[in-house]
Amino acid sequence: MPLQKLLKEKETTAEVVAGWVKSGDILDYGMSIQQPDVFDVELAAQKDRLTDVTVRGTLSVAARQVIECDPEQKHFTFENWHFSGYDRKKFSQGLESYVPFNFGEGPEIYRQYREVDMVVLKTTPMDEHGFFNFAASNTYARAICDVAKRIVVETCTKMPLCYATEGTVHISEVDAVIEGNNNPLFELPNAPISDLDRTVASHIVPLVKDGSCLQIGIGGMPNAVCSALAESDIKDLGIHTEMFVDGMVDLVEAGKVTGWKKQTHRGKITYTFALGTQRTYDFIHKNDTCLSLPVDETNLTQFIAANNNVVSINNCLQIDLSGQVASESSGYRHISGTGGQLQFVRGAVQSKGGLSFMCLSSRYTNSAGEPVSRIVPGIAPGTVVTTPRSDVMYVVTEFGIVNLKGKSVCERARALISIAHPDDREMLHQQACDNKMLSKKYWI
Repeated sequence: MPLQKLLKEKETTAEVVAGWVKSGDILDYGMSIQQPDVFDVELAAQKDRLTDVTVRGTLSVAARQVIECDPEQKHFTFENWHFSGYDRKKFSQGLESYVPFNFGEGPEIYRQYREVDMVVLKTTPMDEHGFFNFAASNTYARAICDVAKRIVVETCTKMPLCYATEGTVHISEVDAVIEGNNNPLFELPNAPISDLDRTVASHIVPLVKDGSCLQIGIGGMPNAVCSALAESDIKDLGIHTEMFVDGMVDLVEAGKVTGWKKQTHRGKITYTFALGTQRTYDFIHKNDTCLSLPVDETNLTQFIAANNNVVSINNCLQIDLSGQVASESSGYRHISGTGGQLQFVRGAVQSKGGLSFMCLSSRYTNSAGEPVSRIVPGIAPGTVVTTPRSDVMYVVTEFGIVNLKGKSVCERARALISIAHPDDREMLHQQACDNKMLSKKYWI
């Protein structure tokens, strides 16, 4: 059947598709800017005929109407693989549930362990070959389609078309096509770079070699690293990352990224999703130097370590004196998710010449306006350890950089105290002594 005729047969309204949903069904909304909007509104409007419907999603960038319409959760339950600011608020209200996982395991988890009655994803409109592109959120979208009983796309003309592997679904597989609202995409503002961020970056950049392959997260500190690298003499960088962000566009435009020293996908910028400003979306749109991969190909340790000189730069919330890193929760308050941090830490360390950096400010200010050390004697109850102490390599604050690899607990405690805020060092030393984390010759 001609593609346009097939498309015409499958085009329908969000009202009709929402009518297919039955009580007890499991739906999937995909990730970030890929989550549907028109369908979400219509499904919420039909709530009164539904009970016990589970909706899964990741990193919501807009209010999800299936949550907003149902504050008592009589109709919908929302499960989330990684929290945005919006998701965090809804979790605190008891309206979302977090699903723990390492990001790179997503495709296999869906194919082996998750059931999906219907997946609804925002995509590009169909191309001349009959394909809908997953745009800036490849991740595990193809795996969801592989297991879903019904596949629905909500098209959006604003979505970037991204060259990819496993980055499309064909009209022959799709059960329904909904025309979206074509609103501008959500933009994530760049976090401002502080003097503290620049200081942290100044400890990292001297260790980065020509030809290094970068994974950089998001936030002021990673932005500062990108800015410092862009202004440095470093050349021939590669990018193999989970998240493509605006700072990487800066590196490319500064002539620092060629990818010619990579061992995998030589000459290509590889990533699994992008989230940033319109500048990022414009950059990845039909850009054949960029290759979007499913998240198992970006995040599983063996694929990361296949490149030499991998440099992994991540933020964390807290680290204890033995080196345990907390990056996703503060006590029982869940903030984000495991994501790919642990896999990139391990992949970088296993890479020939690789380096892993864990960045944090020495202090934060609590709700009472008091300064609190991020370097602590032990992880607080309820706080999730994202990266075990046995995996941590470099730790960086504005007061210095230390390498924990091969160090005893006593050596680790002394090293981390040395990069804590000066006003906290005596207290941390005393706590380390009290807890026998320092050997007797260092007791006070």
